[in-house]
Amino acid sequence: MSGSTVNTGNENSPHKASEVETARKPNLVRRLYQWVLHWADTPYGTPALAVISFAESSFFPIPPDVLQIALSVSRPKRSFYYAGVSALASVAGGVLGWFIGFALWAAVGDFFCRYVPGVTYENVDYVGQMYRDNAVVALFGAAFTPIPFKVFTIAAGVFHQYVPLTTLIAVSLVGRSMRFFLVAICIYFFGPRVKAFMERYFEIATLALFLAVIAGFLAIKYLL
Repeated sequence: MSGSTVNTGNENSPHKASEVETARKPNLVRRLYQWVLHWADTPYGTPALAVISFAESSFFPIPPDVLQIALSVSRPKRSFYYAGVSALASVAGGVLGWFIGFALWAAVGDFFCRYVPGVTYENVDYVGQMYRDNAVVALFGAAFTPIPFKVFTIAAGVFHQYVPLTTLIAVSLVGRSMRFFLVAICIYFFGPRVKAFMERYFEIATLALFLAVIAGFLAIKYLL
């Protein structure tokens, strides 16, 4: 009887090698995250921040906070400048999202639902129901917290009878400014040592702060 054995795992097969190579590659979102972050080490950090802030409000999956934090840590005295860039570009991107929902949704909805993370017909319809109940609170919550803002800007255009463009601009300007200037305040006063904490807990902190604001409004409404 032969002393040879059968390699049932077929470890050297092209299929196995492909699986190992795929496992080693970071997924698409992680690669995009790294691509966004690398702009902080180039002379084009501020223009990149503006473009990413604009794009994230309608289709791009990576929030601009990661680049804003990196730029602010390297130049803390410009933290509020970077916050202003993020806020204004994000609101402008929200206007684009509104027009996509208002004028192009029937034509591009399938494309967005297939390729833009978080954007689905179900999510847009659900946000529309939120807009029917209280458009300002729903939009402010999306602008200030880590909820995907693009879904809300597009849905605002689809359900424009509840969210006129002027409302979108006004509420987004307040919510986005509060979010990005909160980042600036943390970096300016606490410096690089707060960077790791913010990258890990900032989304939870903004969500908790938003819930606290809503609780305060409810307390005023029902207790006073």
